[in-house]
Amino acid sequence: MLVLFETAAGYAIFKVLDEQKVQQVDSLWKEFETPEKANKIVKLKHFEKFQDTTEALAAATALVEGKLGKALKKVLKKVVAKEAHEQLAITDAKLGGVIKDKLNLSCVHSPAVAELMRGIRTQMEGLITGLPPREISAMSLGLAHSLSRYKLKFSPDKVDTMIVQAISLLDDLDKELNNYIMRCREWYGWHFPEIGKIVTDNLAYCKTLRKIAVTDLSDVLPEEVESEVKLAAEISMGTEVSEEDINNIMHLCDQVIEISEYRTQLYDYLKNRMMAIAPNLTVMVGELVGARLISHAGSLLNLAKHPASTVQILGAEKALFRALKTRRDTPKYGLIYHASLVGQTTAKNKGKISRMLAAKTALAIRYDALGEDTNAEMGVENRAKLEARLRQLEEKGIRRISGSGKALARADKYQHKSDVKVYDPSGDSTLPTAARKRKIEEVEEAETEDKPVEVKAKKAKKETPPEEEAAAEETETPKKKKKRKKQQEEEAGMGMEEEEEAVAGPAGKTTEKKKKKKEKKAVEPEQEAVITPTEETFFSHVSSSSDFRLHRFQGAWPNS
Repeated sequence: MLVLFETAAGYAIFKVLDEQKVQQVDSLWKEFETPEKANKIVKLKHFEKFQDTTEALAAATALVEGKLGKALKKVLKKVVAKEAHEQLAITDAKLGGVIKDKLNLSCVHSPAVAELMRGIRTQMEGLITGLPPREISAMSLGLAHSLSRYKLKFSPDKVDTMIVQAISLLDDLDKELNNYIMRCREWYGWHFPEIGKIVTDNLAYCKTLRKIAVTDLSDVLPEEVESEVKLAAEISMGTEVSEEDINNIMHLCDQVIEISEYRTQLYDYLKNRMMAIAPNLTVMVGELVGARLISHAGSLLNLAKHPASTVQILGAEKALFRALKTRRDTPKYGLIYHASLVGQTTAKNKGKISRMLAAKTALAIRYDALGEDTNAEMGVENRAKLEARLRQLEEKGIRRISGSGKALARADKYQHKSDVKVYDPSGDSTLPTAARKRKIEEVEEAETEDKPVEVKAKKAKKETPPEEEAAAEETETPKKKKKRKKQQEEEAGMGMEEEEEAVAGPAGKTTEKKKKKKEKKAVEPEQEAVITPTEETFFSHVSSSSDFRLHRFQGAWPNS
């Protein structure tokens, strides 16, 4: 068995002397405790040294990618092909498959081989002759530096630090531009205040000030605006300004124009960088929103670690914690609110669209950060799905949850109903309508005459035993005794009248009016004579007090 061992100095091929000991994985490390023991297990057959660091870097890069380099292919043809019947032990199984396909050599990769490689690495200085330890360590350090530098330079488009710096600079330029333009408008407004309302675009305003001394402004402004500016200049209410002040204002205008041009150039650079680093994210939310998300997370890889719910509210941390503290509704969107898909929806559906967009954006970010492809097919496909879903929501075409899923939810047709109210003039007059009241009273009297009056039979009072009555009569005052006798007489009279009515039958109808009058007269004193329990307690209390005078209350209760 032959062993292919890669080092920073070159390729080494060893010949296994005792294959039986190699198969004993657990005790194989004991055979490599000293260089003498190691030489009894393996023996160096060939060593191919690298000429320089560039060759070592190319070989290391090919091994990392699992490819067969030129130097390794040359060594294998030179040494191993002579002994084609021997098996070749290698570290990487992927590289073994490539060697087998191209050179038709049988390769072995097993735990025993891995343990053998570990033993050779520990005794590498004693097994590889003709190579001093100092030179091996120097070449290892040089190769490590070169490989790290190569990995950084391998894909400069994938460095998301440039995006973080570019979007931060773009925001700073916007702030500075706003400050400069505001100062320029206010400064020149003392000399020509009317132009501020005529020319609303900031860049066009500064360009107009640069050429306002020249009468021709056609290359900066449209014809209508140009004529309006010239007309306003003739009747301007501004004050005279010195030549030195005008020069300073013009210098400020030059600064604004230069910064605006640089901002445009920086935006194009950012757009190209975003399409190179995160094409799917750019398709989903746009260049500026995507760059701000990456900047807020710190890097594209950090952003890929966030779940969709965090991506949705990224940038609204203050509002989130304030809502949690006050126990109110949490925010529905953060930086993702400025995406075009969320902006073109109605206020009712912004929450739904932002949630769906965050879910698809999280997938796109992970695909851009961890995937090997650099195309934007996934982003285009997901955006098309979101736009279709948005059209469904806007058209109210949401399918039913229960019932037939294919049927669309029916919405009733809207019909505008306008109720025209007519003014009622009857409420204007506040005078009483006497005639109408009289008519109502006459109608009520006629109705009472037609309908016979029904006299409700009184409920039979509970009969009290004679012993209790006698005891009660003794405790009662003389005034109460009189009232009690009068009530008994009235009840007896009422009972006689009811018996007469029962006997009279149809003959009694002729004397109905007289009976009504008698009944009214009988009911009135009865109602007046009834004493409530509260009154009874009051009288019992009053009779016991010595300072009370009865004649003051005789007018309050008649027939007492």
